[in-house]
Amino acid sequence: MRGPPLEVLMLCLVLLLWVQIVLHPIVYSSYSYVAEGSHYDYTAYTECKSQPEAPLYGGGILTRNSEDTQLAYHKTETGVYSPAFVLYNLTETTKYSFSCWVKIKGTKSAVLKARLSTDITTLTCIGTSLARSGCWSFLKGGFVLDSSSRTSVIYFQVFFLFSSCHTLVCQSDNQNATIISVKSASLQPFSAEQWNLQQENSIHLNRKRSVTVHVSDTRGSRITGANVSVFQLSKNFPFGSAISKTILGNKTYQAWFRERFNAAVFENELKWYATEPKPGILNYSIPDEMLEFIRANQIMARGHNIFWEDPRYTPSWVRNLTGDDLRAAVNSRIDSLLTRYKGDFAHWDVSNEMLHFDFYEERLGTNASLVFFNTAQRSDPLATLFMNDFNVVESCDDVNSNVDSYASRLKELKEGGGMLEGIGLEGHFSKPNIPLMRAVLDKLATLELPIWLTEVDISKNFDQQTQAKYLEEVLREGFSHPFVNGIMIWSALDANGCYQMCLTDGDFHNLPAGDVVDRLLQEWNTKELGVTDDHGSYSFNGFLGEYKVFIGYPNISMETTFSLDRGIETKQINIQI
Repeated sequence: MRGPPLEVLMLCLVLLLWVQIVLHPIVYSSYSYVAEGSHYDYTAYTECKSQPEAPLYGGGILTRNSEDTQLAYHKTETGVYSPAFVLYNLTETTKYSFSCWVKIKGTKSAVLKARLSTDITTLTCIGTSLARSGCWSFLKGGFVLDSSSRTSVIYFQVFFLFSSCHTLVCQSDNQNATIISVKSASLQPFSAEQWNLQQENSIHLNRKRSVTVHVSDTRGSRITGANVSVFQLSKNFPFGSAISKTILGNKTYQAWFRERFNAAVFENELKWYATEPKPGILNYSIPDEMLEFIRANQIMARGHNIFWEDPRYTPSWVRNLTGDDLRAAVNSRIDSLLTRYKGDFAHWDVSNEMLHFDFYEERLGTNASLVFFNTAQRSDPLATLFMNDFNVVESCDDVNSNVDSYASRLKELKEGGGMLEGIGLEGHFSKPNIPLMRAVLDKLATLELPIWLTEVDISKNFDQQTQAKYLEEVLREGFSHPFVNGIMIWSALDANGCYQMCLTDGDFHNLPAGDVVDRLLQEWNTKELGVTDDHGSYSFNGFLGEYKVFIGYPNISMETTFSLDRGIETKQINIQI
């Protein structure tokens, strides 16, 4: 019979007896567990509700009749007793999706982290939520274990907001007075095969469409046995990379880039410190040349960035400004940049990394970012304006930038009248937690704004083969998620290499990460060769984009082009020869 060591069981029983007397009890679902379920549930919520919804997957393995879980309370490192789930026999490579509804008592609001402790590892963050005292908040996350664990514990940790921490979330000794309630908890396991199948199904539904080519003669008679060749000319899904000024005049770099990517972002060349290193002395010559390359190759471009809240990357002369002088400088920056490049950039990252830093808001007031967005919108009304920050989708250990703080900041700007239209997630990953990544995307999707992975790379602390492995995991998850609208890799090659991860060496020979990109680009491309059937038709599933079709029949040939956009119905192409 499975179970914990006797001393662990006795401790759990003692804690349970104690919390029944002293602490608010935890309540969780008794719905039946769907043992073989392979369909992932993208459901998520960012609003706080008076009552929790039912648990996803009927609770998964967190059911009262499950032999693989026990209810307990866990004493955290701060001495607080947290509701906890004791789990037995979790397996490596299995992807676990965790969710629950949380509420706190003893403080108005706080960030609540779900943590996982196993036989080997401790304090791994697997999900966060902004918990409140008057309503229930949804927490969604997940994890994958490096090795199987005989006994594991999921518990919760509280972090409080303090004005003295600016945008930070700080831990407090007052946690002892906080009571955590958890309802509708769910832990659903997915095998690697189930997870991969879910990705493939999502790609089929969201990135592809069925096509039938009908071939007939001028009298309308069906042509059977005609040769059909289908080639994808371009792709609708933006998949690109950062570039630097080293691409200028470098024909090899240029050819390598345009053969692969349909989107670009300038690594540093548009940043304020690059275009105006001294007050009033503007130099746009380099971004102008880079934009010429982009235009010549029909590549879309993201504008990065108008302002950077991190003072380390703010021009030194700007750091010395205050009050009206600073206000005049930022207004001049927006006017100069967006007037010059009006219509050239599809997106602008307006106030970069505002969850972590507050250089402008500290000096110009809390509505500074709101003013930036609205001024930018007036200057370039067709550009989509983005928030952009790190450690939102990469992990949940950063107390500044959890998914709910991102959503709250975005809602705050929009409710204040800000023209904020896009969600930028940088994606500077260490070892990726793919179930957590998907859960974060699920929650942000509820905001109904375009989501982009804007600066994807893998830490240079890993060797090249490991970087490539993790990069493939991230790219597959991003491309398959139904609410991700584009992906940019942060792999600009300059004289000193790349920020964290290169796709090629200096001679543009692929490194392992570059091989991954090429393989995925080939996999996410459509090329069909076949013949028409007895009905004069040829059918296939194609990735969304632009196509050319060649029809060959004895002594006759014909070609045409068509666009394949998203749709439920089969696209019908009629060709006469």
